[in-house]
Amino acid sequence: MDYLSRESAPFSADLWKKIDDTVVDTASRVLVGRRFLNIFGPLGVGMQSINLDSTDIGKSVQEETAGGISRIGRRKYEEIPLLYNDFTLLWRDIENSEKFDYPLDLSPVIAAAETCARKEDKLIFLGDESFGYEGIFNAVGINKMEKSDWKSGENPFSDVASAVKILTEQGIYGKYVLVVSPDLYLQMQRIQPGTGVLEVDRISKLLDGNIFTSPVLGTDKGALLCSEPNYMDIAIGQDMATAYLELKDLNHVLRVLETALLRIKNKKSIVVFE
Repeated sequence: MDYLSRESAPFSADLWKKIDDTVVDTASRVLVGRRFLNIFGPLGVGMQSINLDSTDIGKSVQEETAGGISRIGRRKYEEIPLLYNDFTLLWRDIENSEKFDYPLDLSPVIAAAETCARKEDKLIFLGDESFGYEGIFNAVGINKMEKSDWKSGENPFSDVASAVKILTEQGIYGKYVLVVSPDLYLQMQRIQPGTGVLEVDRISKLLDGNIFTSPVLGTDKGALLCSEPNYMDIAIGQDMATAYLELKDLNHVLRVLETALLRIKNKKSIVVFE
């Protein structure tokens, strides 16, 4: 069964390839979370839920046995949500492209893929309160520390160094990543007095270049985390793909979709600046 309903679309294989390539290229350009988080999957669109095990000492899963019956204790399961965005291709544009061999304007595809990618990053960083999904910045039990004024002195570097210390003191080692909102990223683009070195370059050297920014964070948000897969990852059921929905007013309605879930396995691996 073609759950993407592509057989319903009067599209050539070449047009589908152009749509697919556009979605992949756009998602690769926009997505931020996937640049530093490990991908678990793809597991298939039929995978509706997945285990969310803790690797924190004292909270890890363990097998429980009694009376000849065994089960895995302390294991949680979380539903993998579907993220999507719809777009329309006008039939006259397609006919014009095919008849005169003009390139088809795929701006609607780009816009839909960008929106879907932003939704994934928003789910990763901020979660979704209405459905009870936790994100990196608002999960219960993460480390929090007061943020200094990043517009003066060496405060950004000092705060990041202090956050690294918090992680190492708790035995969290590995790839350290700084994720900040665009305004904080710009505040690091200044020369540290007396050094001739940009503040962002000092921090980048400390973190092996692992500094990322995303517009979905809004303003004045920053977090340091350890992105090793034993601490967190992204479970992917269906990776981003395009489905055909319907013919409406002779125009073609399609949907960019994916199923994805952030799994935080050890909340001690995150330090949020407040």
